[in-house]
Parts: sequence; C-alpha cells; structure tokens
Amino acid sequence: MNSETVPQSDHFVHPAESAFARILDFYGVPWQYEPRTFPLDWDVQGNVQSAFTPDFYLPDQDVYIELTTLRPRLSTQKNRKLRRMKELYPEVQIRLFKRRELHQLMVKFGLEEQAERIQGAQAQIQESDVENLP
Repeated sequence: MNSETVPQSDHFVHPAESAFARILDFYGVPWQYEPRTFPLDWDVQGNVQSAFTPDFYLPDQDVYIELTTLRPRLSTQKNRKLRRMKELYPEVQIRLFKRRELHQLMVKFGLEEQAERIQGAQAQIQESDVENLP
C-alpha cells in the first residue's frame, strides 16, 4: 500500500498499527493489513476453534508482522498462538514486535505522540479488550 491507499486510522484495531503503517509507507515498503487468518485448533467435526490473524504482511520480504502493546505478563495467550502457528505453519515467517520495540521504533521515526499512546494502562485495556473477542 502507499499513503493514498492507507486505511484510515479507525480501520486499525490499535493506534500502534496506524503508526507502523505510516513508517512502512514513509519508506515505501509494500504491506497488507490482516490479509490472512491461520486456523490453529479444530473441534472433532473439523470446525475452527481458534485462529491467528497477524497484523501485517510484507510481501517483498514474505514476512508477517504481529504488534503487541501488552505487558509481558499479559501476553500469554498471544505467545501461545504464536507457538502454535510455528508448529502448524513452519514455512511462514512471522516477527513479533513487542511494546518496547514499538515504542523505540515510533520515537526513532518522530512519532512521539503515537508512542505515548502505547504506554500505560490505557494501551493495555484497548488491546486486551480486542484479545477477548471471539
């Protein structure tokens, strides 16, 4: 995508995703937002019980990017899904950017205001609410 086709920030689940898209656009890195969902667990009838949808796909690098602003002690479910994904889809490259890495990246690229939004309890509430959706 480029800056003319970037979804509006209200299309992103979290402000960190919008800021990450801006960085990618600035450097001309093509990306797709949540383009694929990977089934992780099935019931006995074969119905998907849990799945994982990485935040971004970078087609030129053939890598998926997952962003998290959760504190380490709150990210157990996300880590479990990442481990399961690596078991089932070993050929898929995925990179997790944690809150500290995201904050540093945003500050480095002049997005201090957005970086502050992923700090503190409010960021935890936003992402944890999304993590609990079916």
